[in-house]
Amino acid sequence: MHSHDVDYRILGHDIQVLEIELDPNETVIAEAGAMVYMEESIAFETKMGDGSAPDQSVLGKLFSAGTRLLTGESLFMTHFTHRGGYGKSKVAFSAPYPGTIIPVDLGTLPQGLIVQKDGFLAAARGTKISIHFNQKLGTGFFGGEGFILQKLTGDGKAFVHAGGTIIEKHLTNELLRVDTGCVVAFEPGIDFSITRAGGLRSMIFGGEGLLLATLRGTGRVWLQSMPVKKLIQALAPAGSNTTKESGGLFGSLLDE
Repeated sequence: MHSHDVDYRILGHDIQVLEIELDPNETVIAEAGAMVYMEESIAFETKMGDGSAPDQSVLGKLFSAGTRLLTGESLFMTHFTHRGGYGKSKVAFSAPYPGTIIPVDLGTLPQGLIVQKDGFLAAARGTKISIHFNQKLGTGFFGGEGFILQKLTGDGKAFVHAGGTIIEKHLTNELLRVDTGCVVAFEPGIDFSITRAGGLRSMIFGGEGLLLATLRGTGRVWLQSMPVKKLIQALAPAGSNTTKESGGLFGSLLDE
């Protein structure tokens, strides 16, 4: 199934909103709960699956939807369609935490795109969203992404969300070492693994964690500067930034 050819614009900077413009009978699919606003002629329907295989049997739809549960996502997806008779109509989406939205033209990625399990935001109808198993045991346990990632394939536009600033790297038969939580997406030609973060002293006292992700090969890689786990830790009452607001140790003593 060919993907619908949707137009879009990305609004904002630090906390972005994706606005999709649909022609009559065009559809965009999105994660449940991602919608911000929609115009009057937009109709929405919650379905199992991404709609990329309209002739799929009920059993097949149940299997496809069930695999989404393995990635930690909802069993259902929401389909937004322009049901008006003429003109264009808009629907907008945002992610559940601050960050950046990456537009991806899947037509330029014949083998698809591997995305972290909570990275998918929306896509033109016709995009297939499946699971990708990380076959390396160590990467699955310690790589920050788990055994199961998402794979997006198709010939239309898809939109991925990440925390903080996005860095796009083009690797040419080279190796890149990255904090394990900072990998957002990569092309299938990239080998994703993990390695120790230096010697024992560096691993314990270096502040970079025990392990680093390694990305090796040729292709594009997308990284995020603020993974959601780091954001939660920074905002938590017992987080590492708590004492900074009161001047560290001496500030804490003076507050007592």
